[in-house]
Amino acid sequence: MGAMDTYKIWSTDSYFDEATRAELLAIKDDANEIEERFYKDLEFGTGGLRGVIGAGTNRMNVYTVAKASAGLANYIVESGEEAMKRGVVISHDSRHFSPEFAQIAATTFAAYGIKVFLTDELRPVPMCSYAVRYFGAFAGVMVTASHNPPKYNGYKVYGEDGGQVTEEAAAAILANMNKYADVRNIKTADFDEALSEGLIERFGPEVDIAYTNMLKELVIDEEAIKRQADMSIVYTPLHGSGNKPVRRILKAVGFNNVHIVAQQEMPDGAFPTVKTPNPEDPAALTMGIELAKKVNASLVFGTDPDSDRIGLACRDKNGEYKCFTGNQVGLMLLDYILNSKKEAGTLPAEAFACTTIVSTKLCKAVCEAYGVELQETLTGFKYIGERIKIDDEFGSKKFQFGFEESYGYLSGTSVRDKDAVVAAMLVCGMAAQSFDKGETLLDRLERIYKTYGYGFEQAVSFTREGKEGLGQIKNGMDQMRAELENCKTAADAANLIGGPVPVAVRDYKAQVRYDFSGDTVTTTPLTLPVSNVLLYELGGDKGLDWACARPSGTEPKLKIYFGVYDTEEQTAKDRLETIKAQMSAFVENKLG
Repeated sequence: MGAMDTYKIWSTDSYFDEATRAELLAIKDDANEIEERFYKDLEFGTGGLRGVIGAGTNRMNVYTVAKASAGLANYIVESGEEAMKRGVVISHDSRHFSPEFAQIAATTFAAYGIKVFLTDELRPVPMCSYAVRYFGAFAGVMVTASHNPPKYNGYKVYGEDGGQVTEEAAAAILANMNKYADVRNIKTADFDEALSEGLIERFGPEVDIAYTNMLKELVIDEEAIKRQADMSIVYTPLHGSGNKPVRRILKAVGFNNVHIVAQQEMPDGAFPTVKTPNPEDPAALTMGIELAKKVNASLVFGTDPDSDRIGLACRDKNGEYKCFTGNQVGLMLLDYILNSKKEAGTLPAEAFACTTIVSTKLCKAVCEAYGVELQETLTGFKYIGERIKIDDEFGSKKFQFGFEESYGYLSGTSVRDKDAVVAAMLVCGMAAQSFDKGETLLDRLERIYKTYGYGFEQAVSFTREGKEGLGQIKNGMDQMRAELENCKTAADAANLIGGPVPVAVRDYKAQVRYDFSGDTVTTTPLTLPVSNVLLYELGGDKGLDWACARPSGTEPKLKIYFGVYDTEEQTAKDRLETIKAQMSAFVENKLG
């Protein structure tokens, strides 16, 4: 069935609600818009669904959510009666239609006889992951589009370990979804009946208490916190789900001078006070910094709508507030946790930490200094969650800390996704320890750089919306990959990225590393899972410089990452700007 045929059904059949039909009839003369909304089904990947809210098969709405839920429901039914009894945890954030999408998911599962644990109010990603393990559920669903603009929403699926579903499970769920080519065949239960029958059960304060108590066990350097309990802190939830759990844990561990940005405190899916609710963007902390100046705060931080990312700024010795990158926060937290545990004698012998292939390479030097194994994974916290499951839960190693450059951090093993609530507790504790020693967090970062070398990382994104944009991103990656495959000698590598000559290139889609260090190209296999990623090893002062091209898994973007490392700060910064400009121009040319 073509896009126009499906459009006609959705816009006229009484099965679809009146608002949906009205929205679609309003575009009856816009063939391009109809094509965009109906040329495909919204893609279900390893993380679930994410897309623009609206009517259509390629949009987030109650019908596409019901279809994803029916696919997951069938997967659970196929897994057996015990899986059905264990059920599904469902939570949601503050985005437009998040409560409605959570409820339609619940009634779809209930229609298949599957037990549902449904949050009684918005709760963040880490609490959804935690609740899966708390209830012993078979799966979890988090309705969120994380830090995307307001027009987006999404549907993340978790496995029984509390981590995002495996690729194998995602493929099985998708296969079951494909059985419902016509969404009118999806069955749902009556919400009130399912609630009264116990198929749907609301959860709330008991999980809040258990989660907070778990986090308290992860506190580092309690004595420093006691001595700095009155330090002034500003927090902004950015209209999202972090407000209550973040404030709860800061109070529980002893911070008693926390100021909330009132204009951004209450949930609001329009995110009216920010351009985008993304703590990766320093502009998201503007109101927080304004408040910090009024209350003389030492620290400012904000969490995104589903509270799995955190952005941080601190006051320098001149009274100005400086924002940190995700890599800088991750590097500091890694050193803080490992150093504090080593000094306290609590660092396990088989400790390990995790990061991703596009995060700072200085992590390796920090881990080596403390005798801790560093594991690198593909981009996406699901892979870090997998390493915890394999090496800690079912192995003999002990997970200490994991992070990715996009402002996601995790300590402990009771949550298997990035957790801005534990990160909030840790960054405040780290600041307390620094202040206790008479230094700011900026001083702390400089001390790390002087010990391990300077490292600077950045990323640029090329946004290409819609069907045409997806084609441009695919064609751009295809061109870069084809040019790589055509390199027969080391000299051929000179034009691969329009700037520095790569020492080697890792193609994670082909799972091959091309080595250009000799006269001829040699290849070796890569062991990480298949992924559409090209990573260019660029050498440099420490042999660690790199650049990476990767299509975003959650947004219509081609993301280019860079990292440069040197014993001299300015040299590293200058080289980073040069590489960034050269490769950005090269990639933009490929995209057209």
